Amino acid sequence: MNGAFLYINRKEAGYRPVIDRIADFGEVEQTLNSEDRMLQASRCMDCGVPFCHWACPVSNVMPEWQDALSKGKWQEAYKILSATNNFPEFTGRICPAVCEKSCVLNIEGEPVTIRENEAAVAEHVFREGYVKPDPPRVRTGKKVAIVGSGPAGLAAADVLNRQGHSVTIFEKDEQPGGLLRFGIPDFKLNKEVIDRRLDILKQEGIIFKNNVKIGKDITSEELLSSFDAVCLATGAGVPRDLPVEGRDLKGIHFALELLQQQNRVIAGQSVPKNELISTKDKQVLIIGGGDTGSDCVGTSVRHKALKITQIEILPKPPVGTNPDTPWPYYPNILKTSSSHLEGCERRWSLATKRFIGDKGKITGVEVVEIEWKKENGRMIPVEKGNPEIIKADLVFLSMGFVHPVHEGLLDDLRVEYDVRGNVAATSPNKTSVDKVFVAGDATLGASLVVRAIESGRKAAETIGKYLK
Repeated sequence: MNGAFLYINRKEAGYRPVIDRIADFGEVEQTLNSEDRMLQASRCMDCGVPFCHWACPVSNVMPEWQDALSKGKWQEAYKILSATNNFPEFTGRICPAVCEKSCVLNIEGEPVTIRENEAAVAEHVFREGYVKPDPPRVRTGKKVAIVGSGPAGLAAADVLNRQGHSVTIFEKDEQPGGLLRFGIPDFKLNKEVIDRRLDILKQEGIIFKNNVKIGKDITSEELLSSFDAVCLATGAGVPRDLPVEGRDLKGIHFALELLQQQNRVIAGQSVPKNELISTKDKQVLIIGGGDTGSDCVGTSVRHKALKITQIEILPKPPVGTNPDTPWPYYPNILKTSSSHLEGCERRWSLATKRFIGDKGKITGVEVVEIEWKKENGRMIPVEKGNPEIIKADLVFLSMGFVHPVHEGLLDDLRVEYDVRGNVAATSPNKTSVDKVFVAGDATLGASLVVRAIESGRKAAETIGKYLK
């Protein structure tokens, strides 16, 4: 529909009412009807130079599939989407939509609802039964091991399997999915969405071996001798710690301890009472202002915490626009998630000095306001004002991840690391060890799901060339 953006405004599906959604762990996002969704797709300007395509890590060709969607050609839209993205049903839910930030219409703050459109396309074709197993007709006789079943590992496995190679995925946890399953709350990504895709991958011939720790259950030597190529997709599993006074007090947890446990509880697993982390009637402090911290906020709200505070060491980002990150770049602006809207005090420019406790349990955190000053070309935090104490019965550290776990598999393989401790890629997705490749956060550092998928796809391309 030419020029639709001139008279059709951006329309988001929005969230379920707060009073409803905080009573369960169901997905918070609502959906538009098919007619509205097609109208939203018609707003695409079909730009000669599509900056959305430029910004997307998996190089989705937005104008083409938006056009198909606007005409009600849902299957065609999915075919175009899945040509560059193995799992649009994942990214349509949890991607920060860097494409939308680069949409030409975002110059006026009204970008095409690309992410929501993507989720709608994926759900439509699954609902209509269009997505069916399509195993390769010919096998090459080559065997590939993927270590890790997060988005990078799954994407690499999918591409390699379609090339005709026999793929086995080894997962240390009891179910595949990595942080998709155990790190992202159900209120953002229902785990049935993951299982639906896994069922298709299994029917297409990919073998999943869960509860397998390479280096313990299988040696790295056995892995190398049994497969023609190995892809490391273990993720960045070492969380950034906060080694200040009082760190050993009870009640201080890494964010994933809460999130992983909650996801397992929802999946029906029982947790011993002495290991259960519950924020009910507790004063909760979350240190770290990113998405994982936001997920802790939403989880704590659903536990019925007494009070939730989230602090960040960096300054509060600008609201709306930021001249330092102009269009079409991803803007560094204040992000307010659905969880923040449910009830949370947010504070910025606070550094943690020490944890305070009584009888071995956390009771508060001493913080101090800081300002950032430039010295010798670097930004240095300088204390400003007097310290204060934030009361806390539970503290969750959500400050990102530093690098993959070295102990065990990676050290056994003797792969080289870069200066940040990630697995070094000596050439695209190739490690320093023969026939061992790497994908996702294990080499990129902690990043986005969509970047992990792209890395997995590139690793599969490199491995495919190697196997020839």
